[in-house]
Amino acid sequence: MEKVRTRFAPSPTGYLHIGGLRTALYGYLFAKKQGGDFVLRIEDTDTARYVEGSVQIIYDTMRDSGVMYDEGPDVGGNFGPYVQSERKDIYTEYAKKLVELGGAYYCFCTPERIASLKDEEGNVKYDKHCLKLSKEEIEEKIKNGEPYVIRQNVPESGTGSYHDLVYGHISVDYKDIEDGILIKSDGMPTYNFANVIDDHLMGITHVIRGTEYLSSTPKYNLMYDAFGWERPVYIHLPPIMKDAQHKLSKRNGDASYEDFVNKGYVKEAIVNYIALLGWSPKSNVEKMSLSELTENFSLDGISKSPSIFDETKMKWLSGEYIKAMTDEEFAVKAEPFFKQSKVYGKYDLLKMASLLKTRVEIFSEIPDKINFLEEFGEYDSALFFHKKMKTDVEIAKIVLPEARKAIAELKEFTFDSVHDAMMNVVSKLGMKNGQVFWCVRVAISAKESTPGGVMEIAELLGREETLRRLDFSIDLLNK
Repeated sequence: MEKVRTRFAPSPTGYLHIGGLRTALYGYLFAKKQGGDFVLRIEDTDTARYVEGSVQIIYDTMRDSGVMYDEGPDVGGNFGPYVQSERKDIYTEYAKKLVELGGAYYCFCTPERIASLKDEEGNVKYDKHCLKLSKEEIEEKIKNGEPYVIRQNVPESGTGSYHDLVYGHISVDYKDIEDGILIKSDGMPTYNFANVIDDHLMGITHVIRGTEYLSSTPKYNLMYDAFGWERPVYIHLPPIMKDAQHKLSKRNGDASYEDFVNKGYVKEAIVNYIALLGWSPKSNVEKMSLSELTENFSLDGISKSPSIFDETKMKWLSGEYIKAMTDEEFAVKAEPFFKQSKVYGKYDLLKMASLLKTRVEIFSEIPDKINFLEEFGEYDSALFFHKKMKTDVEIAKIVLPEARKAIAELKEFTFDSVHDAMMNVVSKLGMKNGQVFWCVRVAISAKESTPGGVMEIAELLGREETLRRLDFSIDLLNK
């Protein structure tokens, strides 16, 4: 059986969009599941849209996400060069060959003549004007230095049909396909030509791409057939939608992989979630590592329907990855976000990690959750009111002096000793646990909600700071 070879062929036009990364991911998963090769090719023939630094962003994103290629511009391989602008001579050679085979022709029409072909809606469909030129006329025009393009010669009638592994039988009328430009006047190929030549020469067996190419695939097949080449297997992927009406789009500034990493999402969770946008595993398991995704991936799980990108769901998945980390792993991965807080370096990082690990879904939530350790001052005494706990300012006035006394008398200041001290206060005052614990927690944090309760916060703050805060809160209530 022929070895499976898939490719990801992005244009370097900025950051790597989520839809692009999903295409790469599915190409990677399919190839790896079949024991095949996954190739990265840079399609930089659209010089007008080229963005400086984009190629490096593509390399970095794929490495960082784990969607690593076997062949590509920066890793080499037997089918290079893997950058289209470095293959210009190859395209010229094959375009001339396609002209000889009758699948393409030279076109010398001026932009003015092309513009004159516009219909009432402003659409232009080329009228095959230059197809009638004789060989001698063409040679004369080239000799005189007249600018030209090479156009595809699409039949004027009939249909182009093929089978797609997701969408089944696809058929397009040739009358709806224009004689598109294959080689531009500057000698650079268009995507429509270069992708066919490259896929064939690089031995790509399965072409995985978005549904926007469903209707243009018949014109690619005309080229495969003209050259006498075997067509690849086609796998078109449903679009990712922002909502019911709008596609997630790089051009609309929708978030990239890099944006989500900077927001504090766990990298593995981003890749995991992207895999589920348009593909359903046979099991109901949603949290899967890259190796588990590879093991479970199958084409029959790909949907024909668009998927809506749900950031809330991805956030939940990120939280699941965080919960599964050890405190040490969490501390290392979250450290850049701890550093954004004023408390970094002042408290035990592992203790803070243990406190926060089950209480955040993305790392960027960390600074807000721990800044109370640094920022403590005037606050609204209404925080002591809690209907369910049956607490209010008057209860707090009774609890806090007793809590302060119990903590001051401790020989050792640990989680357990603070817990025992608070339980003694509960017993002494004849109150419910919640009444004492709520009042003391508010008194030492000045927050309605905190990661962790009295014992965790007190242990982090230490005896001296805990007592200082209790004194502050007692004074506040007595004012």
